[in-house]
Amino acid sequence: MGKPLTDQLRQAIAQSGMTRYEIAKRTGISEATLSRFFTGVRPGLSMQALDALGECLGLKIVSGRKPSKRKGK
Repeated sequence: MGKPLTDQLRQAIAQSGMTRYEIAKRTGISEATLSRFFTGVRPGLSMQALDALGECLGLKIVSGRKPSKRKGK
């Protein structure tokens, strides 16, 4: 099993080449919130914050799972 999404986001932030201050300015997420998330004090972010962060960092979600062949229900 791969890394949790939150760990992948923290890694993307660290590897972005941007400071948390720059990311905060570009996304509208407070620097304090980003800092708490990055250090693990705050376990997650709102969907709105995740959308903004993903857009700022140019991220996309790629599923490593094969689609189910079940149809219907």
